[in-house]
Amino acid sequence: MTDATGKTASRTGKVRLAKPRARFDRRRAFFLLLGLGLFAVTYLTPQWPDAVDPKGEHFSLSREGQAALALFFLAATWWIFEVIPIGVTAIAIGVMQAHFLIRKPETAFTNFMDPSVWFIFGSLVIGIVFTKTGLTRRLAYRMLGLVGERTSMIYLGCFVMTAALTLIMAHTAVAATIFPLLMAIYALYEEGGQRTKFGKGLFIGMAYSAGAGSIITLLGAARGAVAIGFFKTFTGVEIGFFELSYYMLPLGAIMVVLVWVMMMALFRPEKREIEGLREKARDLYAKLGPMSGIEKGTLVIVFGAILVLSLRSVMPSNPLIGGIDKSAVILTATVLFFVFRILSVKDLEELPWNIILLFGGAMSIGFCLWETGTAKWLAIHWLSLFQSAPPIIFVLSIAFFVLIMTNFIMNVAAIAISLPVALVIAPYLGVSGHLVMFSALATAGMPFLFLIGAAPNAIAYESKQFSSAEFMRTGVPMTGILMAVLALFVWLIWPLMGMPVTS
Repeated sequence: MTDATGKTASRTGKVRLAKPRARFDRRRAFFLLLGLGLFAVTYLTPQWPDAVDPKGEHFSLSREGQAALALFFLAATWWIFEVIPIGVTAIAIGVMQAHFLIRKPETAFTNFMDPSVWFIFGSLVIGIVFTKTGLTRRLAYRMLGLVGERTSMIYLGCFVMTAALTLIMAHTAVAATIFPLLMAIYALYEEGGQRTKFGKGLFIGMAYSAGAGSIITLLGAARGAVAIGFFKTFTGVEIGFFELSYYMLPLGAIMVVLVWVMMMALFRPEKREIEGLREKARDLYAKLGPMSGIEKGTLVIVFGAILVLSLRSVMPSNPLIGGIDKSAVILTATVLFFVFRILSVKDLEELPWNIILLFGGAMSIGFCLWETGTAKWLAIHWLSLFQSAPPIIFVLSIAFFVLIMTNFIMNVAAIAISLPVALVIAPYLGVSGHLVMFSALATAGMPFLFLIGAAPNAIAYESKQFSSAEFMRTGVPMTGILMAVLALFVWLIWPLMGMPVTS
């Protein structure tokens, strides 16, 4: 029997506390059912109309393609509102493909082991080794000694450093390396590890800055090389390494500054400054003493990997360097960390497997949309709406489509889907292929809406300072700003810089 205080008396006379009942989460149940409802409606409706390209060719949406679109809606809903852990939603993507015969199970689940997922794995290992060896604290304290005690300058210093590193290494590796450094900085701001406005702005801003910086050179991400390859195929013109950076540097730099402005506007830190931080950082740095042999060995391995990846991007046609797989390079560094006993098996427990699973699921749904023809069907439907529009509207519509797609699937896939179609339509409107390609590359690098849009987004989420819904709410105004800035570049700045605007 239970009394008014919630205590339960047993027959022996002993008093036991009654277990509290689990509270029913209506919000969670609503979005859980909403995702399933969207899947069911999309899956069960009659076949959707064909997409028709400018040449009059029809592209039908197959039954598997319609099922893939249904799965896409379910995954997006569950990821945005976190009705179950994001890594578990990723597993559900593979399960649903198998159960509904969208793709063969061995294909759907093999995507979870895609080289790109292993690249993220290796990048996260680098972050762990930086933390374990003390390099993270050494870098954090040195930076804080330079930027000072004002939290606004700490924001700016972290964002600029993140963007600068993406000029020479992949933005995934940069985010994984910077993340523990930011955690060390945040520990000096909020020792309890609680969520704060400063924490939200620091980590979301890091993710956005990594994206903005990654568009500037070919070293920041693989998407640039893919876009240049398509451009040469369809136009016969080759874009050089420095030509890409010439046009992208001002756009990337402006976006990094605007990220800082927006983080200050949306997440103004609770403390204007951290009194005594500079002196404390210098004292902590001094206590670390001289750099150890393990730290030096770590730097040699990491910078060796960065050098190989950089040479691979600069000399893609070189048979010795250009053919090296980027995931193999980063995993070689991982193996060396264990060979030289910098890491142990126990350190693998520190890896954020939830994030790794998230990207496994993102790769699976991305390939699913690609292989079933759904992505191409969507691209043709979208671009055909603007084939009679003014040139600037057409260019921005392409950029916006890539922006939306790259928030859900690999940015390389988003480029591969939309760029060929756009480059075919562009000459009919008298639009330069340069405007099309550079605009698409810009938005492909800055998916500000969803965690699966880019690895830095998901890595920042591991800080536990924000939810995926908060990330999306922040991304909506940032996406609007990106499109406004891009419109200015398409209309005025790039033509003034000498970019061809007509075909």
